[in-house]
Amino acid sequence: MAATDELSGILSRRQEINEKLEEGLEIKPKYKFVNVYTEFHEFSRKEIKQYEVTFNKFDEGRDGFLDLTEVKRMMERLGAPQTHLGLKAMIAEVDEDGDNKISFREFLLIYRKARAGELESHSGLEALARLTEINVEEVGVNGAKNFFEAKIEELSKSNKFHDEIIQEQEEKRREAEEKALRRQMFKEKAALFQ
Repeated sequence: MAATDELSGILSRRQEINEKLEEGLEIKPKYKFVNVYTEFHEFSRKEIKQYEVTFNKFDEGRDGFLDLTEVKRMMERLGAPQTHLGLKAMIAEVDEDGDNKISFREFLLIYRKARAGELESHSGLEALARLTEINVEEVGVNGAKNFFEAKIEELSKSNKFHDEIIQEQEEKRREAEEKALRRQMFKEKAALFQ
């Protein structure tokens, strides 16, 4: 029954659009609310929260969008200033709704594309993703440590020798502990005989 209701809603929206087009009226896009935590499943909740802090830091108008001026200031503060055309191109690359602004959802698209390697190597968005991926001042040293450990873990999953390396490191650690324990026992026995 839910699929029928959804299809009915889509068809009635299509009919509404056709009628407005025939009358020469403006058609306002309708977007449904999307939960970024479920849509961007490749990011952890913690990462999304960090990206949200970064987004809000640069959303000077507090309207939930980064307009051209805010993107310009953000790139200048990050040390990667862009030309006017470069800024427009940055926005256009992720601006799915065509409002010439970047919403938080579209902001997350930058990081999704960066992880997938879909951004040009010298584009403004690539610089943005690289420069805002982790901010030690906001998350602290432990936050940065956790970030880089997660990155290392992610990279090491693809390494076929990862388990062997871990096993070798574990053996070396165990041998070092046994050696230290034998030394301690030797020192205690030597003390008893003196």
